Amino acid sequence: MQTNTNLRGSTSPLRRRRPAVVAAVLLGTVGVGGALTGCGNADVSGVSTAPSTSAKHETGKRVLWLGDSIAGAEAPPLGAALKASGVEFENLSSDGGGTVVEGDKMTAPIAESTWQGLNRAISSFHPNVIAYQVTTYDWGTRQQQRASYEKLAKAAQDAGAELVIVSAPPYKVDDFYKKYEGAIKSAPKAAEEAARNSGGKVRFLDASALWGTDSSAAKAQRSTDGIHSCQQGSAAFAKWFTEQLGKTYGFTPAAPDQWAKGSWVSDQRFAKLGCS
Repeated sequence: MQTNTNLRGSTSPLRRRRPAVVAAVLLGTVGVGGALTGCGNADVSGVSTAPSTSAKHETGKRVLWLGDSIAGAEAPPLGAALKASGVEFENLSSDGGGTVVEGDKMTAPIAESTWQGLNRAISSFHPNVIAYQVTTYDWGTRQQQRASYEKLAKAAQDAGAELVIVSAPPYKVDDFYKKYEGAIKSAPKAAEEAARNSGGKVRFLDASALWGTDSSAAKAQRSTDGIHSCQQGSAAFAKWFTEQLGKTYGFTPAAPDQWAKGSWVSDQRFAKLGCS
């Protein structure tokens, strides 16, 4: 999906940290003891991205990932973690949009674009799990939000998929978001209501179990913009969310040492966010 330049976008790119160094930090962040060996000060071309030799059992699960640029920053390690766990993955997140809530004149065309992209992805990818992270653009009344999530649940059901909605991490509500603060606070509550009233057809995951609720706290792992996450925070989310899906759908998540040192670490998205 295309970035909507009328809404908030990414920051200018800064120097990228060598993947070998970042990978060592990541492994510590997601709970794998010890540093990588044999990496030294290797350039990008010198870092091995070969898959783990551990056996990977295909789960039959196909996860379609939706959300905004926050979800986009989480997508590279999430895709790596799920694929290492035998789960197919497709990223449908969108910078500057990704919402399914047709709340006002600004977000209605964005939501329309999301729905169009969703229909195309359902036809081409055939997901059996649709995972939607509540976006920073889910603006509207609580009733509008809940109706949109219920519409998404119906679309998933019609496609033969289950819907998982996960709350967004805590992020800085700056001048851009201030006027929508009420909607930002009500969106996860509306999503939880939609799940509770779905008869088990929708699952809601509260990401505050991972991040906490304070965007400025170290636990939240926001980048310097206070909104997105860098490699370490994104990897922490990938580990947590893959574990939640594993519990729900009966598969064993791959250990972080099977995916945390992959080529995703060098994704240009993190350079544009100023991650170091």
